[in-house]
Amino acid sequence: MISGKADCGLQYAVRRSGSAVGYCALSIKCGTRDEAGYHAGIAHFVEHTIFKGTEHRSASVINSYLDRLGGELNAFTTKEEIVFHATVLKEDLNKAASLLLELATCPTFPENEIQTEKGVVIDEIHSYKDTPSEDIYDKFEEMIFAGHPLSGNILGTTMSVKKITREELLKFVKEKFQPCRMAFTVVADIDEARMEKAVLKLAEKYFGTEPSAPLSCGNYSTPSAEPFDKTLNKRNHQANCVIGALAPSLYQERERLATVLLCNILGGPASNSILNSVLREKNGWVYGVECGYTQFADTGLVAITLGCDKANLEKCLKAIDKEIEKLQAEPLSDRKLKAAKKQLLGQLAISSDNGETQCLSMGKGLLAYGKVSSGKENRSLVEGITAEDVRDMAVRIFDKEKISKLIYI
Repeated sequence: MISGKADCGLQYAVRRSGSAVGYCALSIKCGTRDEAGYHAGIAHFVEHTIFKGTEHRSASVINSYLDRLGGELNAFTTKEEIVFHATVLKEDLNKAASLLLELATCPTFPENEIQTEKGVVIDEIHSYKDTPSEDIYDKFEEMIFAGHPLSGNILGTTMSVKKITREELLKFVKEKFQPCRMAFTVVADIDEARMEKAVLKLAEKYFGTEPSAPLSCGNYSTPSAEPFDKTLNKRNHQANCVIGALAPSLYQERERLATVLLCNILGGPASNSILNSVLREKNGWVYGVECGYTQFADTGLVAITLGCDKANLEKCLKAIDKEIEKLQAEPLSDRKLKAAKKQLLGQLAISSDNGETQCLSMGKGLLAYGKVSSGKENRSLVEGITAEDVRDMAVRIFDKEKISKLIYI
């Protein structure tokens, strides 16, 4: 892999793979938390409308440009990032890369397209409201991060989206889409040195050689997170529940990795995770239960989510408390810790074998740490976590004085 930084401040990384399919992504350190002074949801709305035209291409040309090559163009927004990415045959990578940078540097946001897309985004907002399992998580984040930039809903609200203007979109992009906030990543079966030259040439074409002034990103301060225990009557067929608390940030390395391991053991994607084994496989109380961990620059969030028949809710909550108390009471045995590490490392290796996942992960690594960690480095860090580290995070995160709970019935 080759990585570096262009004169303009754009970070980049190029990795050779064994596939004829190429992946490239432009990751921008700018998300929902950076919307102060703008209408809520503007970061996500920019992601939607940036494809509607540039100074050089119309919306129809953009939409069909990679399609005609058999490729795909996509994007997503998080609370800390906007990411544009493309999948093409490796010989078309330069075209895809150029398009991504063009979209980020000279969008036009045609007025008629803005009005059309407002309807699309508002419909998306309504669709989440009709999905309790999605809506409850958004509400939980809003409550636990109350008063902090992370509390904002990524989609915004119906009213805030209606108020977004073309001038506001142009201002947001001009202010936030600076090369010092960007990372460009490529994964394909290509000559890395040649691709590096192509990326540097494109960076100079779209940004010039003068470095952009470093810009502060978001309000990086730890949320106060006053604990709550709230039940809302939604008249749903099912009961939905989120139980969670603040957790380590991206930059608390040892605590972060111990938390990743803890969440994987407790409610990871595998069928042998503790909560899945107890709540679903053994008792049949739920269709699915998860323990997820979201990492931000200044904090993190661990959340257990589940949906069940209302008659089973109390039994589920008691079982969850019991299993957490076991993890808090004593460290894992050497055998269980070794098995948990092997499972996590296997999941990470299988996930990273996907070229698109690699490409997106590289961009996140560059924005967060200024580097792309190797699989060997990650393995060494995970292997260094002790049973006491895992127990300590179980005690700290699931402290009954700090835990919050939201229930929809």
